[in-house]
Order: sequence, then structure tokens, then C-alpha cells
Amino acid sequence: MKPLKPYIGITDFMTRDQVRAMLEVFNRTKPKEGSGRVLHVGVMTGYNTLHGNESIFTKAFPKNEAIADIFWSDETFNCLHYADYKEHPKLAASLTKAITLGGTGIHALQLDMIWPAVAEIATAVHTSRKKIEVILQLNTLALSYVENDPNQLVERLEEYNGTIHRVLLDMSMGRGLGMNPIVLLPFARAIKKYFPHLGLVVAGGLGPFSMKLVKTITDEFPDVSIDAQGQLRPSFSCLDPIDWTMAENYIIEAHKRLP
Repeated sequence: MKPLKPYIGITDFMTRDQVRAMLEVFNRTKPKEGSGRVLHVGVMTGYNTLHGNESIFTKAFPKNEAIADIFWSDETFNCLHYADYKEHPKLAASLTKAITLGGTGIHALQLDMIWPAVAEIATAVHTSRKKIEVILQLNTLALSYVENDPNQLVERLEEYNGTIHRVLLDMSMGRGLGMNPIVLLPFARAIKKYFPHLGLVVAGGLGPFSMKLVKTITDEFPDVSIDAQGQLRPSFSCLDPIDWTMAENYIIEAHKRLP
């Protein structure tokens, strides 16, 4: 596995042309003596989309056969986000299928779930025969399972040590809700203290007008990665398409404000 690079993320890409446009903005506006950050190309899927079932996200997520084409660039960090908060059975088989849909360009699988079974994750990655990163989303529900206690979180994360590569602190879960860095910092500190090898990612209400939210965290953890979703459209709803002018301005602001 290559060293982890911090990233500036956008989730909800639908086409390769969108990736091409944002990569051009990213490269044009990044600092000349940059931090080595890369553009995270986030693509959403979930249990229902993966298995051809209709849901409210059917039109908001790309079709299965379109995913590999979105992950066309090796210059970007191509991450497939798999969402399943209902604990459907046969997780390993679903994750294996998801990874396969990413084609040869997939670099990472993000688990938007509530403490998925470690053995199922490991089986899926092994079966796929791909060297990819695994990112575990620590969302509002996952943190409630450890009573919002950083010490209990560390104990629970120990089960995942060796299976995951990054953790995402995200209490918004795509809803555009602004993060509270004071709330997130104790969790970030505990994670980096006990698992210094894990990459740290934060999300929650980040967009072109809210990059100041992350400053308290980057002051302490300059290599933290970020991801944006809900705040990249005027409605703040991930059911609506991204406004790519907002996404462009988010990238510009992120380059200005991140170490």
C-alpha cells in the first residue's frame, strides 16, 4: 500500500467529464508549493442501487455500469462510497461486487455504515484481489454505539486495526450540516494517539462558504483530509445534482485554507 496522501474530496460525481473539469480546477488553483493533496473523486452506491432495487437514491447515484468510467484518472483518488445503514445480509458478497464495479481505477472503498463486520470487510477485499484502501465512516449512529466516548471509540476501533486505512468523522452524513470542530477534536485526538498510522478525514457542512469550520482541526492535524457533499448544491440535498460552480469555488477555498 502506498503512503496515504491527504485529499480534498467531492462526493457525488456522476460522469467522467465532471471529473475532468474538477481536476483541471484542482491543478490550476493548487499552491505551487503544495501540501501533496490529491482530488478525491467520490462516487456513491448503496445496497439497493448495487442490487438493482429502486430507492429514493436511484436517480442520485450513478448506474452500476457507469462507475468504472468515472474512475478514469490515476491522478485522482477514486473512492466508491458504499452506504448501508440497515445491515443487509451477505455483506462480503455485496462489498466484493461494489469493488468490482469500480474497475481498474478504484483506489478506495468507503463504508458508510454502522460498525460493519470486520471479517466481512476483509473477505471482500481479499476476494476482489485489489490493493485498495478502506475508509470507515464514523457517523452519528456509529458514535452513539460507543456512547460518544473517545475511549470507547478507541476500544471499538481496535477490532478494525489492520483492516481499515482511514477513518472519517462525519456527523452530517451528506445532509450539509455544519461540523462542530470542538466536538470532533476529542475523537480525532484519540484516534491519532492510539492509531497514528490511520488517515484522518473530516466532513460535515463543508463547501465554498464554510471552509472556516475546519481550521480548528487543521491547526492541530494539518494532514487531515476533507470531503464535501451536501453543501455543494443550493438545496443542501444530496438528492439534487451538484452545482459545479459551487464545487469549483469549494476547491479554490480549500486550497487557500488548508495547510
